[in-house]
Amino acid sequence: MNGLRVVPDWRNGHERLYVCGPDGGNVAWYDRDAGRVNLLCEADREGVLDALRPFLTGPVTVGPPPVPTAADLARLTLHPDDDLAPNRPGEALLVALERDPGPARRLRPDPRRRALTAEQAVGEALDRLEGAGWRTLHSLPLPGGARIHHLLIGPGGLYAVHAVYARKQRVLVADPAVTVGRRTPEPLLRGLRADADRASYALTAEVRPVLALVAPADVRVTAAPRGVRVLADPDLPALARPGGVLKPADVEALHAMARDRGTWGRV
Repeated sequence: MNGLRVVPDWRNGHERLYVCGPDGGNVAWYDRDAGRVNLLCEADREGVLDALRPFLTGPVTVGPPPVPTAADLARLTLHPDDDLAPNRPGEALLVALERDPGPARRLRPDPRRRALTAEQAVGEALDRLEGAGWRTLHSLPLPGGARIHHLLIGPGGLYAVHAVYARKQRVLVADPAVTVGRRTPEPLLRGLRADADRASYALTAEVRPVLALVAPADVRVTAAPRGVRVLADPDLPALARPGGVLKPADVEALHAMARDRGTWGRV
């Protein structure tokens, strides 16, 4: 087929290269992470490979798109209003700031903007783990106004990650209280454990809580917090090192369940 062109696209942290025909319709796509060229029509094989040749890296598998899994089908039937996967890091804060940006001039910075900066930094770090088989969902609403900042699902299990802005400040962790700089201590670990327990109940799988501190000057932990990992944002990739807990199919099934808003309405 002549007149083919390659169009790049990024979705959920993954790059795909779509091969489009003269009419603009897709005839194939190249999933670089999977090393696979998906053909919609076998007759287009030579033309598609010619068009993609400058972009191919390493050996690739060429063939028809894989048959959708049960998780894929569940995702396709999910109503857009109930799909939480498109949520951006800090989605709830972004919406709140759009509705009420606050006064243009104020004596102290809006704490919502600092919280948003923290969630965005942690969310971006977690999204970068997708190439290693991990999936991340952001800003998951819980009944009663609570919220899971980030849910990380992958080969090493599930983590509920709570982001805290601590730029250039000392942090004291004395279970259940967390003190950032000169602020009043807050029982963050108690709430984080409770939210992880609610997530475990909703997903019928163990969800472990993680406190992510963004850019702290120093972190002091008086004693190992019960069941909670405390990490500075540069150390978040350590969450992806363990494996052997979940198979890829289990990861996709749990991700499909967690992205459904209805899953969280019963916790």
